[in-house]
Amino acid sequence: MSDIVRAYYDGAVLEEWDRLAKPYRRFELLSTLQLIEDFFPSSGRIADIGSGPGRYSVELLQRGYAVTLVDLSEANTRFAREKLSEHSLVPEDVFCADARSLSMLESSSFDGALELGPMYHIIEAAERKRALAELHRILKPGAPAIVGFINPWGVLRGGLTEFPGAYSDASLIRQLLETCVQAGEQKAFTESAFLTPPEALMELRSAGFVVECRAGVEGFASGARDQITDMAQNDPAAYAVVGHLVPETSTHPAFRDCTEHLHVVVRKIP
Repeated sequence: MSDIVRAYYDGAVLEEWDRLAKPYRRFELLSTLQLIEDFFPSSGRIADIGSGPGRYSVELLQRGYAVTLVDLSEANTRFAREKLSEHSLVPEDVFCADARSLSMLESSSFDGALELGPMYHIIEAAERKRALAELHRILKPGAPAIVGFINPWGVLRGGLTEFPGAYSDASLIRQLLETCVQAGEQKAFTESAFLTPPEALMELRSAGFVVECRAGVEGFASGARDQITDMAQNDPAAYAVVGHLVPETSTHPAFRDCTEHLHVVVRKIP
């Protein structure tokens, strides 16, 4: 992660806070909450690494977890403190720090963790390895974590709705068939690393994690952003049905590898 990424998120705090409330993006939130319900302990200390403005931390704190937030962006951590206060929620702590260096967090001290952002933006494999080693270090033996990746296979599909004009550039689009790193000015929304599911799983296992499951968090609705937005506005009952089915089926083999966001549930080997 670089100053490019930090500057991007410093300038996108409200956008990030609002993102998961949008009809299509809300499926990411719902599917992740289902994974938390299925794999996290019922109580304990949770590290939210790459917490952004605190959207997931609000959910975790409301469920009774003790939560520590860590994010690269000072603007995001400041906003998160304010937003948690508005909700009368008190985190254990909030740190502005890099996921590759979590020295402020004690080893083997967390019962679970989210890392839903850092892997999007660490473009060098050796540096992703550092971040995963830090995640592994802070977890208690046997503790779960949910690690998020941007999946280029899903972006290839979703782009038909979100950036159809780009498909005239065959070389650009073909990059999405494999792990794709975009740095400097050659970027999607900022400096990014898109990892295919096989590559993501390999990196997690190499870091010493056992993979419990993986989820394509947009599920069978992946790539249908405009249709889902229209459905939410014009047929709320249908949207509610889809909103229940997506998290229920996000781990189905037919959907888990073909969505924009891949969330992998891992566990530190006891």
